[in-house]
Parts: sequence; C-alpha cells; structure tokens
Amino acid sequence: MEKDTTRRRLLQGLAVSAFGGTAGCAAGSLGGQSSTQTENSSNKSDTTDTASGSYSVSMVPMGKVTFKEVPTKWLAGSYDWADMGIALGRDQPAGTWNDSKILQSYYEEIPGVSIDSSEIIVLTNASPEVFYEIAADVHVIDPNLILDYSKSYDQEKLKRIKKNVAPFFGNTIYTSRHSWHDYRHYMLYEAFRKLAQVFQRQERYKMFAKLHREVQQTIETNLPTGKHPAVALLWPEPLDKPEEYIHYVIGKGTSTKHLRDLKARDALAEAGLEGTYAGGATIDIETLLEIDPDILLLRGYELKTEKQFQNTIVEYLKNHPVARELSAVKKGNVFRAGSLGQGPITNLILTERVANQIYPNAFDGVNLYDPQRVSDIVHGRF
Repeated sequence: MEKDTTRRRLLQGLAVSAFGGTAGCAAGSLGGQSSTQTENSSNKSDTTDTASGSYSVSMVPMGKVTFKEVPTKWLAGSYDWADMGIALGRDQPAGTWNDSKILQSYYEEIPGVSIDSSEIIVLTNASPEVFYEIAADVHVIDPNLILDYSKSYDQEKLKRIKKNVAPFFGNTIYTSRHSWHDYRHYMLYEAFRKLAQVFQRQERYKMFAKLHREVQQTIETNLPTGKHPAVALLWPEPLDKPEEYIHYVIGKGTSTKHLRDLKARDALAEAGLEGTYAGGATIDIETLLEIDPDILLLRGYELKTEKQFQNTIVEYLKNHPVARELSAVKKGNVFRAGSLGQGPITNLILTERVANQIYPNAFDGVNLYDPQRVSDIVHGRF
C-alpha cells in the first residue's frame, strides 16, 4: 500500500512538473476539473480562442494545452483514442501504443473507412528517440501511462519530448483499475468531445453523440425484462490452450462500455472477485466452474474471425475435461470479448455484436446503427 501511494504521488508530481509549463505548443498548469461522469456530455466548450488564432483545451492530468494551429500529424495511446481520431476524419495516427491490426479489422465493417496498420508504428517497446523521428504535432496519450508501462522513459525524457516535439494530450480511459490513476477519469464521450476540440472537428463529434443517443434508446427499447445473463470477462492463459484466466470486472473504462450499455450482469464481481489486468492475478478453470457464468467473453482473440475462434478455442474448451462442464461451453455461449479500449466507431461495432450474443432473441434483426451513416459522419457528409 505504501508503495502504491508513493507511486501515485510520483506520477502526479511528474504530470504537474513536466506538462504544466509553457513549451513549444503547450502551456498551462494542472487545473481542477469537474468530476461529471456522463456520456454525451453537453457541457460548454472549454476551448479558449485568442486573437492570434491559437486555442487551448484542458484535460487532466496535463491541464491547459495550447495549440498554435490545428494538429495534423498525431500519435495515439490506446485503441479508444486512436478510434476517436479516425472518427473525427483525421488521417491515421503515425503511431499507436499497441498494434493497430485490431482496429484495421474492425473498420472492415464501415464502408470507406480504413487504416493501414503496417504504416503505423507500434510504440510499446519504442525508445524515446522514436517520438523525435515521428515528429507529431500532438501526442494523444496519457504521459503517466508511458511512465507506468515503460522503463525507457522518465520525467526528464518526457519533458524534453514535450518541449522539443509536441505536447501530450490524453488520459488513461480504457480502464479505471490502475492504482496510480487517482485523478479524473473521463467517460468515452467526454474524452471524445475534448479531442474534437483539439482537432477542431466539433460537428463530427456532435453527429456521433446524436447517433450514440439513438443507439442507447434502441438498446433500452429492446433489452429484455427480468434477470439478465451473468457474463465473465476473461483473458485466457495461455491463449492457445487456456488453463488459467486473468479476470476483469465490468468497470467504467471504455473497454467495457458495451457491457455496461447492455446492462450485462458481472458474474465475477457477483462472486466477490476484484478486477485485475494483464500480468495480474488469475483464476483456474476449477474456480471458474464453481462460479459457472452464463456467458464467457474472452479477450485476446480479436484477430480471429468468429468461425476461427469457434473452431479453435471453443473446440478446445469443449474437449477439456473440466471446461466442458461449464454451462457456457455446453450451451455454446463462449464469445470474443472485444478490444481493450473502445472509441465511438468500435463501440458501435462491438455493442451490436455482443448484443446479439447475450440477447439473441431480443436483438434478432435489430440494427443498432447504419454503417453508411457512420462513414458519412467520418467524411463530414452530414
């Protein structure tokens, strides 16, 4: 506990000292922010325009970030931020923290929207020098996430990147489970509104927010009454022949937004388990059998088609001496869970997919969204 507290204080100190001053395109200090946690936030824009044409947008933990002109070249942290930028009609990011092949596969659902993941640099194991080579106009990533995930970076290195390359603008929103993240957590559409201000694409944000409200209404109309099925959100270890499972709870991060919206029950939370994350605690198959969730949602398989997933992982579980006794395996209720982090486009795709898996009768024949409408918004055809 003392170690976690020290870590949180260190990260907060780094955010204020490294990203609160004036350098390059960024200025300001870490300021107080509202703790409102609602989607489709309609709060008044906090963009500040000046006579010089520059403008500022505030976000915790950076505070106020000032842009002399609209950024064009950018890089992103998690999938949610990358997807937001694509939704706003920007060119694909020059780099993402994780491999963007998953995003590329999702966009096959949307006509006229695509990325080339082979042209996007994976930043996970990249050295600080890569930031200089990319030379982005803005780094859409929470600097604290970089400090937590990579030993290649420290306060001074990030401070120099901000000063000599471009500002950071981001908040870790795919999960709320990191112990060091004790500052404001933004819901998807709160963060999306902020990025729309950075890229000066507010009209696209408004159109996505309108579509999002309509989708929520359709979900509410079609959700069945009574007790909803209990789902278990898991990352199998090892992925090819799982014996243990990293367990997640349905929290407030973007990675579980589709499950919150669909009002799925959390089998693991109901059993008293706390959520963990990659590299965290696992449960074995015997413990999972004791819980016996109605539905298993497994992470780590998004690059497999549904058919490939069923023919490999599900088939393995059906032949496993213990896993085959799980109700979800017996009834064919084992599915891919979706990516770690959802933006406005991927949330639509995953919500519709999982709605038909969790509630096959209620959502049979129900289209939550029109892919062409999504494409039109991305391309500014309103």
